[in-house]
Amino acid sequence: MSAATASHRAARWRWLLGVLALIFGVLSVLSGGRVLFGDEASRLAAGHVVPFVLVFNFGGGFVYALAGVAILSGRSWSLWLARALAASTLVVFALLGVHVLRGGAHELRTLLAMSVRSAFWLGQALLLPRWLGSAR
Repeated sequence: MSAATASHRAARWRWLLGVLALIFGVLSVLSGGRVLFGDEASRLAAGHVVPFVLVFNFGGGFVYALAGVAILSGRSWSLWLARALAASTLVVFALLGVHVLRGGAHELRTLLAMSVRSAFWLGQALLLPRWLGSAR
């Protein structure tokens, strides 16, 4: 494979990772904001919300979007941001596990969403070094 082909492939993957992070961020802000700031019907529809998870995911959505823009721009610090997001998401997921094990109210979709968030940011943290190239 030529250097130009490898560079083009890296740019396509970086674009995909960045766009996914940006979309994930916007969706996190919208869904979290709807529960935090929406009407009573929105809060009731959310079911058994775990407040610290909700606030983390809402605030994290802004950071996800920032990470997406940084990845799209090929910024070297986007890797560190992805790693920080992976680590912090895993910590909150572990705290959610403690909450659940202690009998705290929760929704199955919260556990599933945290699984997806953890896998997503772990994937970003593992894949970005390859697609950022020397920008690490």
